[in-house]
Amino acid sequence: MTSFWSWYITLLTLGTIAALVWLLLATRKGQRIGATEETVGHCYDGIEEYDNPLPKWWFMLFVGTVIFALGYLALYPGLGNWKGLLPGYEDGWTQASAWQKEMHKASQQYGPLYAKYAAMPLEEVARDPQALKMGGRLFASNCSVCHGSDAKGAYGFPNLTDDDWLWGGDAATIKTTIQHGRIATMPAWRDVIGEEGIRDVTGYVRSLSGRENPEGIAIDLERGQNIFASNCVVCHGSDGKGLAMLGAPNLTDNVWLYGSSFAQIQQTIRYGRNGRMPAQENILGNDKVHLLAAYVYSLSRKAQD
Repeated sequence: MTSFWSWYITLLTLGTIAALVWLLLATRKGQRIGATEETVGHCYDGIEEYDNPLPKWWFMLFVGTVIFALGYLALYPGLGNWKGLLPGYEDGWTQASAWQKEMHKASQQYGPLYAKYAAMPLEEVARDPQALKMGGRLFASNCSVCHGSDAKGAYGFPNLTDDDWLWGGDAATIKTTIQHGRIATMPAWRDVIGEEGIRDVTGYVRSLSGRENPEGIAIDLERGQNIFASNCVVCHGSDGKGLAMLGAPNLTDNVWLYGSSFAQIQQTIRYGRNGRMPAQENILGNDKVHLLAAYVYSLSRKAQD
């Protein structure tokens, strides 16, 4: 901030406070000392105002507010380039610097504990009760908004408690997913195979997981299989069991991220899907990601035990 604007803000702020103090004191001159039955002469809807002075408690409250404002402006930034007298903030007090100071204090207190677990293999951390409690708190703060407080996911967000994984469910892969994020795209096929092709390939895809197709809909499963073989096997494989390297889901089980009804699968094939798991490394750092990955890994291990 330039010196001109710094002085402008300072004078405007202090000038406003000074003007309010003058107004307060000026209006008290000539006031009655005691209470009276006389009115100020105004009458509105039959209501008149007594010509009595303001209560002393109101006046003292106003004075206290002015003193508090001046004290606040002395301790904290608020007068242009003035950084405040509050100790411990070399660059002045701000919400950001206060947060950084708290984070630094927390890092000094808990950093060694995080580092201890970061040096351990993920599989070992996943068996440590204290580490799982810490990982659970990290999950609740950073992941539950999408995956749910019970980690069982929601429409478009995968369940983390089963053994079905788009990108792989081993400990190292889970950490990579959390650390660097994932981006998956299911392309739209409406302009490529047309509505009849969407209908037939939907029927075929449902048959892979043993689902019966709705009655009254003419579905050519053989044509659907041919369309699948020509367009879908590159990601989902010839057997429809998916490809973890691309994040392509298994179409032969009972896990469907966007729903398994005929209409829902048609919607997915017709318009495609786009999923993004945000990277957490720059937010949490490696040590916390390590703990979080161990916690997520433990969720699916419970399902297998």
